[in-house]
Amino acid sequence: MWKQIVMTKVNTAELLDVPEKELKDNQVLVRTFVSTVSCGTEKANLTGDLNVSPDSKIPKEAKFPRYTGYSSSGIVESVGKDVKSVKVGDRVVMSWSHHCNYNVLDEKNIVKIEDERVTFEDGAIAHIGTFPMASLRKTKLEIGESMMVMGLGILGLLAVKFSKLAGAVPVIAVDPVKERRELALEYGADYVFDPFEEGYAEKIKEITCGGVNCAIEVTGIGAGLNQTLDCMAKFGRVALLGCTRDKNFTVDYYRKVHAPGITLIGAHTMARPGQESHEGWFTQRDDIKTILNLLKYKRIDLKGMVKETYNPEECTAVYERLATDKNFPTVVQFDWRNVK
Repeated sequence: MWKQIVMTKVNTAELLDVPEKELKDNQVLVRTFVSTVSCGTEKANLTGDLNVSPDSKIPKEAKFPRYTGYSSSGIVESVGKDVKSVKVGDRVVMSWSHHCNYNVLDEKNIVKIEDERVTFEDGAIAHIGTFPMASLRKTKLEIGESMMVMGLGILGLLAVKFSKLAGAVPVIAVDPVKERRELALEYGADYVFDPFEEGYAEKIKEITCGGVNCAIEVTGIGAGLNQTLDCMAKFGRVALLGCTRDKNFTVDYYRKVHAPGITLIGAHTMARPGQESHEGWFTQRDDIKTILNLLKYKRIDLKGMVKETYNPEECTAVYERLATDKNFPTVVQFDWRNVK
């Protein structure tokens, strides 16, 4: 039996015994070392949100158990006969994995960590890091254009790092939580704002001489999108990275989108090519390789992002906190190395 974190009912997660999975010819068995909590997605699943998948109709009631934990790293234990890109003993990044001490995944969801200086903790952030990277690519940001990031959880803070690296000037980060704004400054933001601050949109337009060229909206809240649109320059581009499950809001499309010529871009991570990267549209694997190369050449540093690390046996308390604590840390990981 393997050990896996399972959401068994609303606001409850447990570390349970689960059956081992058989390895197919095109699959890889990985012993998990580190997995990262995706706070927004996992909280939505944990609290019984009905609107958690873009691929299906919204059900009438929440069904459990639910399984999450899609960004992790580990060491290859075994490979199917058709696997070519990795071998036993390789250190790897896993995509669409689970919070489990072993994962069986298709080869396409495994990327080798080539540089020994890249840690398992770094690797466990790489997959989730592809979400803001893809949204940044889709805005077609040019060097010297301004960028605003609305919402500073793990995705927003990574978007701040990537925007600075891509040449955005200035990088503006927005969040109501003071501690997250301070992190954004540490990670490269030039300015930070509380969206509830009086006149914040006017201040941003003054800083940017008329409005923001590009924005990444990460809150997934209707008010966040409205506040983002209030800050845009004419012909600005807004990538919708946050999963907007909130339906009870309206946008004045005529004045906020149509008249100023704003482009709204669906930036869900599944909206990407499966096989071949091209301008603005990279595959998941190529974005992971990009992040690993940025780490290798010291263009970015992810080590300071991890705020808390837990043994998976502590998962019940961790997820109780996720469900109720508005100040839950931005980046939390589970260390599976001592889980047998």
